[in-house]
Amino acid sequence: MDESAANPSTLDEPHSLLDLEVVKQGPHSLLRYVFFLFVIRPLMLIIVGMNVRHGARLPTSGPALVIANHNSHLDALALVALFGMNRLHLVRPVAAADYFLSSTWFAWFSIRILGILPIDREMRSRHRHPLDPITDALSAGQIVLLFPEGTRGEPEKREPFQQGIAHLAKRHPEIPITPVFLHGLGKSLPRGEALLVPFFCDVFIGESLKWTGQRSTFMEHLCSTYDALEEEARVPEFN
Repeated sequence: MDESAANPSTLDEPHSLLDLEVVKQGPHSLLRYVFFLFVIRPLMLIIVGMNVRHGARLPTSGPALVIANHNSHLDALALVALFGMNRLHLVRPVAAADYFLSSTWFAWFSIRILGILPIDREMRSRHRHPLDPITDALSAGQIVLLFPEGTRGEPEKREPFQQGIAHLAKRHPEIPITPVFLHGLGKSLPRGEALLVPFFCDVFIGESLKWTGQRSTFMEHLCSTYDALEEEARVPEFN
C-alpha cells in the first residue's frame, strides 16, 4: 500500500501530512470492524481463496512486527485478514503518507476505515524520525504490518529488502518480527492493474526472529528465512 498518484482533490498541506486531524483521530473502531467483517474477509477468504500455512506462528498480541513481501494492493488487506476480528483493533498496516493521505476522502478512508499507520517517506516532518510513528504504535501494544521491500515489485518476484527493517529491529530488540511470504496476490491484482482476477493466494508464516546485534547478520538471517519460505511455497520462476 504505497504508490504515489495524482488526485484532483488535494489536501491543503500542513507542515507534515502526519499533522492532519484525521491522522490524530486514528481508526474508527466500529466502521473498520464492519468493513473488514462484511467486505475484506469475504473478499480474501472466499473470492481470492486465501490459504494460510502455519497460522499458529502469528503473534496473538502486541507489540509485534509482521513483515511480508509486496506485490499487490491486496497484500496489506490479506495480512490484516490473517488476524481475524478479535485482534483487528490491534493491527496497523504501515503505508506511505504521500499516497494514502493525498486527498481528503482518501485520507479519511485510509485512516478511519483501513486503519493505516502513515509514514512520511519524504521526511517533510523534520522534527521527528520517519520511524517514530511505528515506535509509537509498538509502544501502544499494537501489531504493526510492514513491507521491507518498500514498494510493490513485479508480480511474484521478491525485491531486495531495504535497511529500514534493520533500523526498526535495532530500535526494538525485544519485539518479535514475524516473516510472512505471500504468493498469488501479484496475479490477483498486480501493480498497475485495477481489475481483480480471482487467484488462489498462499500465505506462509515463518518463525519469529529478533535483532541479532549486527545489521549484516540480521539481514542475512531475514533473507535466508524468506528463501526457506519461498522454497516451501515451491514458487516457479517468472520470466
